[in-house]
Amino acid sequence: MSITFTVVIDNKTHHLETHPNEYRSLMALLYDTVCFDEFGECHGMGRCGTCLVEFISLQKPFTALDRNEDATLSKMGLDGSNVYLSCQIEIDEALNGAVVKVLNP
Repeated sequence: MSITFTVVIDNKTHHLETHPNEYRSLMALLYDTVCFDEFGECHGMGRCGTCLVEFISLQKPFTALDRNEDATLSKMGLDGSNVYLSCQIEIDEALNGAVVKVLNP
């Protein structure tokens, strides 16, 4: 099964295709394919807030790891309404068709 979704970074649109569990998290996929070196500085621990993403469009709820996300977002003054740490999002079929915007912390 293929998972395709759109990523927006600095007003540039990238169409990505992957498979369930091909990467350990959305952060790992984004870092490997389209993001910059400072992205995901804590390597997926949910502590640094450098892998922020906003879901512009999502068809169904995604699977989240939720380790440190609430505390990290709270420290940044974010309520998490549509903003998440990409290191806490698993790659599964819920991402299919989503539109994700990478935010600069």
